[in-house]
Amino acid sequence: MADYMVEETSGARAIRYGNLAVAIHWLSAALILTQIYLGFAFGNFPKGSAERAELFTAHKTVGVVILLLALTRLAVRLIDAPPPYPAHFPKWERRVAVWSHRTLYFLMIALPVTGLAAVSKGANGGMTELAGGTWFPVVPIPALGGAHEVLAFAMIGLLGLHILAALKNQFVTGGPVAGRMPPFRATDKG
Repeated sequence: MADYMVEETSGARAIRYGNLAVAIHWLSAALILTQIYLGFAFGNFPKGSAERAELFTAHKTVGVVILLLALTRLAVRLIDAPPPYPAHFPKWERRVAVWSHRTLYFLMIALPVTGLAAVSKGANGGMTELAGGTWFPVVPIPALGGAHEVLAFAMIGLLGLHILAALKNQFVTGGPVAGRMPPFRATDKG
């Protein structure tokens, strides 16, 4: 079965993502980087300390925002499909790019879900408190929580590869593929 995201091309030129997709992409990037920081930072404080509790609440809150934003991203992708890759972009790289994006989407949903499962044992009436005194339902399957840390390291690794690939396409191999996501621009390389 052919994968249209791998098989279709935009010809010699790159088609840029729409403004909404770009805004969601960069907001997601900022939140994920913030979440990585929070995930490591709260562990530096003793259990039961006010600092740890505050950072943990922030971690849960950002996680829920990432979950909601990821679901929004998927809806936007269904309504306005991502642009195909330019023809010069090798098919093997298209395949890697497509599947790494799909894995990133999976992780942007699975990480908050497993996080909500991890806190379900201590939940108050099936809810967990977020910043600002808001509450959000937990996932009442505590066993899923064990996957949270493993998935977090998978996200860090995949995010690093994503960033390196974007930089490679902009500054090393170049060509029109770099111009799909602002602020990057198509280059004369490639």
